Amino acid sequence: MAEGRITEAAVREVLDEFQDPETGRRIGSSKQVHRLKLDGDKLSIVLGLTTWAAAVRDDVRAELIGLLGEQFPGLEVDVELAVHQRKPQPLGEVGLTAKSVIAVASGKGGVGKSSLATLLAFSLSETGSTVGLMDADIYGPSVPHLIGPQELPEAGEEKARPVEVDGLKVISIGFFIPADQAVIWRGPMLHGALTQFFRDVDWGELDYLVIDMPPGTGDVALSISQLVPLSGAVVVSTPQDVALLDVGKSIAMFRKVEIDVLGMIENMSFFVCSECDARHDIFGSGGAKQKAAELNVPFLGEMPLDAELRQLGDEGNLRAALDRPSARPYLTEICHNLVKQLVAVNRRKPRTPTLPVLGQ
Repeated sequence: MAEGRITEAAVREVLDEFQDPETGRRIGSSKQVHRLKLDGDKLSIVLGLTTWAAAVRDDVRAELIGLLGEQFPGLEVDVELAVHQRKPQPLGEVGLTAKSVIAVASGKGGVGKSSLATLLAFSLSETGSTVGLMDADIYGPSVPHLIGPQELPEAGEEKARPVEVDGLKVISIGFFIPADQAVIWRGPMLHGALTQFFRDVDWGELDYLVIDMPPGTGDVALSISQLVPLSGAVVVSTPQDVALLDVGKSIAMFRKVEIDVLGMIENMSFFVCSECDARHDIFGSGGAKQKAAELNVPFLGEMPLDAELRQLGDEGNLRAALDRPSARPYLTEICHNLVKQLVAVNRRKPRTPTLPVLGQ
């Protein structure tokens, strides 16, 4: 850039190249720049970000400061973040009002997928985003057990209201059937139940809907991909080879239906002895990370094998895991890396609303 006095117009020109993390659209001409003040060699900006971007707010702020500092050496830049309102647009024929829909899947059962889906939803909610959790494992719903006894979903005027736990909205077939009864449905009934979960539940306006998928590949994955445009999928595995055998199939399924695989999580990655603090790789370690590299899939992070987390899940109080040092740092990293992957997808192919959005 040519030397000389920095002008507000020059600053806005640079801002016009900065992409909003949620939509991938340029912010320069939008109302997301709430205030811009240039006083000599000092620049202050109030940038509006939606609650969708809550997990990456600090990243976005640092990125913008870095960009402006690079373009204007010697300029003292202060960026303050504010909340910017942007309503989600209805998705698919079911009209779900969610900005991102994330499927949490696994190649096989027994890897802790439901626990991680629940923890991920709670973790996203804790950052300040508005989050829903759909238990799509119709034949083996685990979410009601993990979150503990709740009042049944209430019937509203037009739609059922989901159960709400610490701000997280939850729906599961497990709320409607006794725990000791099996669901014996063919494909069409399964598809009908999933359609109702999307269309006939009053989710409100969500930043994220996390879907706990059944293990493996099958009708549910196909039905969901037909009902709503998924923002991407997260695949959960444990480190050992026998668990990783089916991971490739799960990832291949999502790629076949043109759904972005946002990353892999390695669960039960290691165990830390409470007596001696020694780390033990009970199921091996790093297998999921290595598999992710082989399949060209981002690695989102690892979760330890922890008796306390198992106990909290068994007691129906898995939400409390977010307050435990054995879980919090790992969940924070996974949540942060997941949203970073969504930002990368949005910036690579910016989303255009299906309906005009005024003042955006």
